[in-house]
Amino acid sequence: MKVTGLNIHPLKSGRAIAQTSVSIQRDGLVGDRRFMVVDPDGKFITQRELQVLARVEAKHVTGGVHLKMGTRTVTVSFDPERRLDVRVWDSEVNAAVSDDSASTTLSDWFGRPVKLVHMDDHARRAVSIQWAGEAAPVGFADGFPVLITTTASLADLNVTLVSKGQEPVGMDRFRTNILIDNDDPWEEDFWESVEIGGITFDLVKPCARCIMTTQDQVSGERIGGNPIQGLAEKRMSADRRVPGVLFGWNAVPRGDGTIKLGEEMRVVKAREERWPMKIRA
Repeated sequence: MKVTGLNIHPLKSGRAIAQTSVSIQRDGLVGDRRFMVVDPDGKFITQRELQVLARVEAKHVTGGVHLKMGTRTVTVSFDPERRLDVRVWDSEVNAAVSDDSASTTLSDWFGRPVKLVHMDDHARRAVSIQWAGEAAPVGFADGFPVLITTTASLADLNVTLVSKGQEPVGMDRFRTNILIDNDDPWEEDFWESVEIGGITFDLVKPCARCIMTTQDQVSGERIGGNPIQGLAEKRMSADRRVPGVLFGWNAVPRGDGTIKLGEEMRVVKAREERWPMKIRA
């Protein structure tokens, strides 16, 4: 099994940027989900409620980030002394926040009052020890530093979608970080730990999927095949701790280093049982 896809998303819910190699730190892929759009009270905003975020390209620059949406561009710098307490689900983070000028520009882009925040070197957030087993840092990702998916599982999902008269979907719908080329659908359910490029990744929690998977990741429109309907056929969680349909696994890196496209992945430790799924009558 080999790595056939590497992606970072500098802006949470913004456009993915494909990579040929990535640096891995304890909090995930360097440059991944370091910036985030929030409302004036600091609550995180994603494509779930602001679909146009899919059109925003973000590039890290010295001291901040350069954003592009169509023909509009803006470079936002951050003063580490200017901060805001922001929320990502149940987590609170004290992050660097954009100045009033940048906030006004982005509010105009999106048609609602927003601010941009940065997970800088002074910001701290940790994963759930309940799932990870030990403390680990994380950026603005929903809950864990890395998302791992597989080609065989996407192929199997697309067979189901086509059988339902829907269009197949691309892996971009699932906003993965590390894509593994493999032969057996859903075998990642049995991977407890894997090793890539000398770095161990613990797969700690299956990823419940939401309406974002129904959105085209170029336009932000809800068009094409509906992965939620396809996953409901065979990937509906039977464990109340993670309700809903599942695709991919949240992972925590246990070391630092670099991984590249084409590198081998090996299973370090396997689970004895698959995550329980509901059987559809």
